[in-house]
Amino acid sequence: MKVYFLPEVFDYFETLAITLHEKGYFGFWETSRKYVEELVDNIKITLPLRPHKPAPKRFDRYGKSMKYAGFRKSKHTTWYVFFKTYNRNGKTIYIVRYIANNHTAAQYLDP
Repeated sequence: MKVYFLPEVFDYFETLAITLHEKGYFGFWETSRKYVEELVDNIKITLPLRPHKPAPKRFDRYGKSMKYAGFRKSKHTTWYVFFKTYNRNGKTIYIVRYIANNHTAAQYLDP
């Protein structure tokens, strides 16, 4: 099993690290960058093991028939990873197509 990210998702992660630092969620750039790196690593390692649900139609703009899984980072923030799976040569490939958090997407997801 392999987990890959679309280039747009990596762009989002880069912007996220900058935004978290600039808005004061993390006082140091290094801490903000580490938060994002840990999130990416957690997704790479555990996405195939996590329970997932079909993504609502609202998210079809990022890919049809996607699934999503939640990644809780704190008591206030859960990240939702939207992905598609493919089988190639007997291996499952996960393509992360979009990411959002509970502050922007939770109202559109099933509890």
